[in-house]
Parts: sequence; C-alpha cells; structure tokens
Amino acid sequence: MACGSCSTGQDKNGGIPAGCNNNGSCGTGSSCNKLNVFDWLGNMSLPEGQAPCDVLEIRFKNSRKEFYRNVNKLTLNVGDIVATEASPGHDIGVVSITGELVRLQLKKKNIKYDSEEIKKIYRKAKQQDIDKWREAQSLEVETMFKARTLALKLGLQMKISDVEYQGDKSKAVFYYTADGRVDFRELIKVMADEFKVRIEMRQIGARQEAARLGAIGSCGRELCCSTWLNDFRTVSTSAARYQQLSLNPLKLAGQCGKLKCCLNYELDSYLDALKEFPEIDNRRLATEKGFAFHQKTDIFKRIIWWSYTSEPDVFVPLSIARTKEIFKLNAENIKPADLLEPKQFKELEVVKQPDYENVVGQDSLTRFDDRKKNNQNRNKNHQNRKPQNGPKPAHHNNAPKAEKNVQAPKHVHQHPNKSLNTNKPQPTQKTGSGQPDKQNGPKQHKPNPNQNKGQNQNKEAGPNKPQHTNQNKQRNPNQANPDQKKHAPHHHKPKPKTDGTDKA
Repeated sequence: MACGSCSTGQDKNGGIPAGCNNNGSCGTGSSCNKLNVFDWLGNMSLPEGQAPCDVLEIRFKNSRKEFYRNVNKLTLNVGDIVATEASPGHDIGVVSITGELVRLQLKKKNIKYDSEEIKKIYRKAKQQDIDKWREAQSLEVETMFKARTLALKLGLQMKISDVEYQGDKSKAVFYYTADGRVDFRELIKVMADEFKVRIEMRQIGARQEAARLGAIGSCGRELCCSTWLNDFRTVSTSAARYQQLSLNPLKLAGQCGKLKCCLNYELDSYLDALKEFPEIDNRRLATEKGFAFHQKTDIFKRIIWWSYTSEPDVFVPLSIARTKEIFKLNAENIKPADLLEPKQFKELEVVKQPDYENVVGQDSLTRFDDRKKNNQNRNKNHQNRKPQNGPKPAHHNNAPKAEKNVQAPKHVHQHPNKSLNTNKPQPTQKTGSGQPDKQNGPKQHKPNPNQNKGQNQNKEAGPNKPQHTNQNKQRNPNQANPDQKKHAPHHHKPKPKTDGTDKA
C-alpha cells in the first residue's frame, strides 16, 4: 500500500495502492516493504464451529506494530485505515494482518490471546481523521530538526533520530540514541512550550534506529531489520572466525555500526561441519623434513593447508584423516617422512597441470601485425605485375638452341587484294607431317621428324619461289620436347602454284 504512515513517502491516492487498486487488501501486505507479511492462511476455510480470530495487527509509522482487538465486529481487510485506542485520545494505523495468522504471531511474541493489555479498535477512520493524520505527519521532519537544535543548545549528548505524531495530533514521541543516561527534563519543558503537544521520549539502540529509518546494505538489498527481521540477537566476532572471515571492522559492520546480523545466518552450518575437524590451536606437525604450521582451513572441501617453516610460501593440502594420522604419530614420537602420503606424493609428481598460457596467441598484442604485412606485400606484388597480352614464352631448356637453327625466310609473298591477318582463324591446312590441323586459332604444330627434308626442299625451290610464313606461330609449351640432337621444328607451308595464286 502506497501510504504515508512510514518514512518512505506520502500517499497521493488517499491510501489506495497505485498498482492493484485493491485498497491494500491483497495478501502481500503493504508495498512500502516495512515488515510486510504474506498471509498464507488467508484462503483456508475455518473448521465448523470455530469463531474467527478477532485480534488484528496494526502497523503505525515505520516498524512499529501492535495488536488490537476488533470488539465491534467490523469487516476489516489488509490495508484499511482504522482508529485505535491510545492514551490519551486515539491513534490512526493501517491493518497489516488479519485472520488466523494473527494467532501465530501472538504465540511467537509470547502474548496471550485473551490478555487485557490488548487495546481496542474504535472504528474505521473517517475522512476528517485521515486529514488530521496527514497534517500531523507533515510536521514530523520540521519538528525533528527543531528538537535537535534545542538539544544542542542545552548541551545534551543525545541524537534525536525520529519523531512520530499521534493520529489525533495530541502527542509526539521522540526517539533518540545515546551512549549513557541523559537528563532531558529541561528539554521536555522547552519542547512542550515550542510544539504545544504532549512530549514522550523513548531511547532506542543503534539497531532499532537503523530498522526504523531503513537503508541499503552492502549486499545491495534493503536492511533485514527494516524488512523482515524483528528479533535482534547478539553477534560476536567468534561468528566471523568460525566462518574463516577476515576480522575487518569496515566489512563486518552494518549500517548501525554494529556487527552484521547476517553473520549468524550460516553459523550453525559451519559449526556442524567443524565438529569433524581436529583441534589445531597453534599445534605443529613434526616430520623428518621439518615442522609444519597451519595456514588455513577449507571447511566444506574438508582440506587443511599446512606449510613448512623452511618454506612458508608453499601450501600443502592435507585431508582430515591424514592430519589426524600425523597428530597420532607425533604423540607416539614418530615423525613421518613427509606431510603427504607416499602414494599421494607420487601422484603429485606424475600429474602435470595443463598450460593454458597463450595457447593460440590470444595474449599477444601484435598477433595481427604479421598478417597485415603479408597482405600489404601481396597487394604490392599484384600491382607491380605487368599484363602479358602476347603468348607465354616457352620455358624450355633447349628453346634458345632451337632459335639459332631456324632460318628466316628471304621473301614474304602476299596477295595484292588480301592483307596478312595473323589473328584471323585459318582454314584447315595440311602440316608438314601430312595431317590436317583441326584447331581454329593460331596454328601450333608438333615437331616434325622430317624437318631436315623440308629444309632441303625449301633450298631447292630457290629465291624465285615465294614462301609463306606466319610470324605469330609458336610451338606449344605443353607439348613434349623433341630429341635434343634434332633441330627445332620448322613450319611448312604449301608450295604456291606457278600461276601466281596462293590457293592451295
């Protein structure tokens, strides 16, 4: 319930929660999260013949809760604002628990159900009562600051932490903390003349102060004392020692300046686990290698760590059974050879811990530099390459020798109406070997074993007989090289006719 009855803020909807609009009668209690309780017995029907519980729990400002009896048999739900009995006058509070769950709360706080100390509920609060209650709450902060100023003028060693006005605005309760007894009789007279109300002073402890004001703990959650914890048990430093915690006051102290209440939450589990451990109490283990002293204890892993006096930086883990065994041997004036058992010592020598350092070079800051350099070199080499438009040269060992033996033609005969086009595909012609060439591109002939005969025929033709040549024709580098003793292949053309035409 988004109410203004606590220090979390004022209500803008007149006591109606902004979320569920159920007037706070849901089972989760108030949304201000101040000691709210879930009614897990709310949906259970009562046995036949049993009267419902007429005692209700009423919550006032911050964490103050009291029990009141519904003598007028009013229909009340969680979150209803009611007027209760007070001395003098009446007070205004909010219903926090109803039903059978109140019986359990009475039993928990050792209050009898039929006790006469339980006060009465007068009625549901009227609008006039609520308006007066809101007006009284608006004066609380200003009243607290003025009271602190008056206490300082009188020289009182006290801290006024909170002020709570009664619902009818007839009385104000001042909560303060102090190290010792404080004589505040003069302060009460001054405050009564200043505020024109009845003054009541209540001394509380540091934990009660933190519970009333509320805060955020070091764990990131709201303080336990302001949300659900209502019984404050004593916490000692032995609770931190049992749990192997460092005795750092800054870490062990809470918002109240005292030891944290959560140190007691897991203390019983640690005490049960420590029953199986031997009593060390600054005892040493005597071995042939030397004396060993206790370093630390891992309670839930059941391991005790020891170190030799000669090697204090080396931690040796021992089990509980091995530690008890060495204590028993030392009691009989027997010193073992080593802290570890022989089998365990051999296993420790054989086992090698994997090395995960820089497995794939992820720890190197320059691991990508070599790749960038290689890529840049590749790009430079690719740009420096010149395009080769002509045919690839034949890379062969005997190619230069063959060029020396090739004789250039003396005359090139062309038809007057036709131009020499070396790139134009030629019709199928016969080579010197007598086989037709079926390729359409530039002719590439196989080496002719009868190349000497062809050369002799060309010589016999004489200078008056024209010879056809193709300058762009080269041998295929993929073909096999002829015998080294033979000359390079010669490209033969069909002999022209005597009538002056080139047609074959």
